[in-house]
Amino acid sequence: MTTTEPWSSDRIEARSRVVIDNDFCGDPDCVVEIAHHLLCRSIEIPFVVSSAVGVHHPEWTDDCVTRGVGVVREVAELADRDDVVVLEGSNLPMADASTPAVSAAAEALVREAMRDDTDLPLYVACGGGLTTVASALLLEPRIADRMTVIWLGGEKYDMTADELPPDVRWRETNVNTDMTASRVVFNDFQVPLWQMPQGVFSQALMSRSEAWSRVRSRGALGRHVFDQIGHRVDAWSRGLKMGEAYGLGDHTLVSLTALGGPYSPEPYTSDYTDVPRPSLLENGLYGEQSDAGTIRVYSSIDVRLLFEDFYGKLDEFAATRET
Repeated sequence: MTTTEPWSSDRIEARSRVVIDNDFCGDPDCVVEIAHHLLCRSIEIPFVVSSAVGVHHPEWTDDCVTRGVGVVREVAELADRDDVVVLEGSNLPMADASTPAVSAAAEALVREAMRDDTDLPLYVACGGGLTTVASALLLEPRIADRMTVIWLGGEKYDMTADELPPDVRWRETNVNTDMTASRVVFNDFQVPLWQMPQGVFSQALMSRSEAWSRVRSRGALGRHVFDQIGHRVDAWSRGLKMGEAYGLGDHTLVSLTALGGPYSPEPYTSDYTDVPRPSLLENGLYGEQSDAGTIRVYSSIDVRLLFEDFYGKLDEFAATRET
């Protein structure tokens, strides 16, 4: 007699399309994010975008996006995902607010948003700068109401100009990676936007002992993820006392794209408020903007669900490789 295992992951169907856009040549929290996303069954990933860190970032190089492609492909191979398409974004920020930084990724985003052969909603999960999104909007403005941008970035809403660090290198990284693109997305289009400002994505802290016991021991993929975090901590600990935890801000994108409720893909265990869409000022702070609708601003992320799901998926994936 043949029995069927209940609630098999093989029978989970995609509820949305998610284009993943991250600066994979930068911090290793993007490695955790892409590893987790690639193990999820409730999303369809049309392609992954390798974006650049800001040109002021110490890890920017003229081959930044190419290096990022290699980071994604290494994780994809360990996750047994040979179907993943990885495209390069622009290695440089936009020159001005009316000129798109044309790239393979921006052109692919336009095509994906304009598809009419699927009813799966399209989300663009951005863990870095907004160059690709802004450029795609400029290339084809009609896509603004055909996708939702989920972006972790931006200063805290209660920050004042006096509190801004004078050096851009110490301000919130993602909004300053391409300030022109950030302002295009906020100010020039009414594209649906879910934002996680800095104080929110910073809630995703994983301790070293937690990563050791729950990630490192979970097969080759888990070991790779742990090692990437460890290499960064070791490198930075030469000048800083890094402590016993590491921030995995980019990982929070999985919470809002793949871990919705059972009867709706909405991520209702993370808290948010719909606020009038602000203008984004040149310094990265917020101003008023009339008749621009609202955006969703998150105030907390369900870190318990996020981390436990990641550990569970690593366990399940490693178990299938042992049989």
